[in-house]
Amino acid sequence: MENRVKIAVQKSGRLSKDSLSILKKCGIEFSESSNKLFIKSTNMSIDLLMVRDDDIPKLVSQNIADLGIVGENVVKEKQLSDSSLQLNTLLKLGFSKCRLSFAKPKEMNLVEIQNKKIATSYPAIVKNYLDKKNVTAEIIEIHGSVELTPFVDISDIIVDLVSTGSTLESNNLTELETVMNSQAILIQSKKFPSEKQSLINTIISRVNSVIEAKDSKYIMFNANTENAEELINLLPSAESPTVIPLADKSKVAIHSVCKEDIFWNTIESLKSRGATSVLVLPIEKLSN
Repeated sequence: MENRVKIAVQKSGRLSKDSLSILKKCGIEFSESSNKLFIKSTNMSIDLLMVRDDDIPKLVSQNIADLGIVGENVVKEKQLSDSSLQLNTLLKLGFSKCRLSFAKPKEMNLVEIQNKKIATSYPAIVKNYLDKKNVTAEIIEIHGSVELTPFVDISDIIVDLVSTGSTLESNNLTELETVMNSQAILIQSKKFPSEKQSLINTIISRVNSVIEAKDSKYIMFNANTENAEELINLLPSAESPTVIPLADKSKVAIHSVCKEDIFWNTIESLKSRGATSVLVLPIEKLSN
């Protein structure tokens, strides 16, 4: 048991599902169960601890868990509340993206937040934000139904997590300003057992490969030899593209990895300059 790597994961919710999904894509096999709090991998020396998200920073800091997948907002709140937590952010995972924002009732004419009552589940983050802006306000810590508090005279405004904004809209609230942006991150204690580091490095490498692949596409197309260089210069490649001679000596096939966020702009530019037979494929894993 001492040599097995333990990964703390949120036991339920969207972040939990995405966390388990990325671990499976890393080749870590395990049987999911909504009731299990401890899950052993069937093919690697890895155990999953299914716990509350706000317990993960402390479990990792104390090396009860070797790694943890948790929201940046949770880590920051816990570190501001407890300076003894020694944590390193290893990777930003690209899912569970949201922002912690101020919001007010739509009908409220708010000029400034000075001397207002602010309800939030993240009092340490909010206090830190207000202190930096030299704003005085009463912070009311509340867990659950934060959106309700302005309408029952508990608070004037709130600070809560916002993803699409639909929850605020359905509760007649308007977003004001962002306190911080957040996403899921992979964390490790600053004081970790070195005998496990080889397997931990393998896990980190695999997770990074999955993240890189998610944002990339493999693109192949044919081009006239004389304008191949011009087309290659249009490619935002991870490395130098592969150029393959074709049976028609006047043409070559060009293969490359492209970032998806500029994929459509790239393909349209290529076609306008003579690229043909353009084929785009998803990438399951990408290792540099």
